[in-house]
Amino acid sequence: MDARTDIIDEQQARVDLAAALRMTARLDMHEAVANHYSMAISSDGKRFLINPKWMHFARVRASDLILVDMNDPEATAKRRDLDKTARAIHGQVHSLCPEARVVMHLHPIATTALASLDPPEMPPLEQNSARYFNRVAVDTHFGGMADSDQEGARLAGLLGGKSRLLMGNHGLMITAATVGEAWDDIYTFERAARIVVAAMSTGRPLKLLADDVAEKTARDWEGIVDFSIRHFDEMKLLLDAESPGYRD
Repeated sequence: MDARTDIIDEQQARVDLAAALRMTARLDMHEAVANHYSMAISSDGKRFLINPKWMHFARVRASDLILVDMNDPEATAKRRDLDKTARAIHGQVHSLCPEARVVMHLHPIATTALASLDPPEMPPLEQNSARYFNRVAVDTHFGGMADSDQEGARLAGLLGGKSRLLMGNHGLMITAATVGEAWDDIYTFERAARIVVAAMSTGRPLKLLADDVAEKTARDWEGIVDFSIRHFDEMKLLLDAESPGYRD
C-alpha cells in the first residue's frame, strides 16, 4: 500500500477533533488561542488535520480544521493559517512517529506545575496518577518556543516508544491511536496532576503507592481502552445536546 494513502474517514476525524477541542475549552484546560490537536489521515503521518492558527478551541468546527501535507514543505511553511510551532511539533511527531495517529499538546495549569518540578514527574499517588507509572517520557530541556523542525524532531525522539511526554517547564504531549483515547488520557493526566499538586500543597509527606501496586494499576488502565472511548463518546453526546455546531 502507498504510504501516502488516506487510512481514515476524514470527516469523522474532523468531527472528533472539533469535539475534543471544545471539550478541552469547557474544562478550562486550553491556553488562550495557543496549543493544538492533530490527527494523521495518511499511514505515513505526512498528511494530518489540525486546528487553525489562533482560533479559540471553543469555536472550532469540523470544517475549520486545516489539512496539512508535509510532502510539500515549502507550501506548508508559507501557510498563514498554520502556527509555526504547530508545524514544528505536530509535523515532526506525525512524520517520525507514524504510529502516533493523534497528537495533543497542551499547557494545563496543574500539569505544567508538575512539569516545572526538578525533576519533572508524575508521582504514583493514587489511581489516576498511577496510570502513568513508568509510562511517561520526560524532557528536561526547555529552550524557548518550539518553532523549528529540529526542535520538533528532538521532541519526537524523546518519546522513545512511550505515548506521553512531560515537557519540562512547558506542558504535556499525548499521542494515541484515536482521538477518544488521547482526549481521555490528557483529561486524566490533568486530573491526576491536580490531585498531586493539592496533596503537595498541604506540606505533609506524600504516601506514594508501592511500585508493584502502581505497575498493576497502570496495566489495569491499559486493559480498559473501551473506558476511554466511552468517556469521549459520552462527552460528544453532551456536546450534541448543548452545542451541536461543532459538527458543521
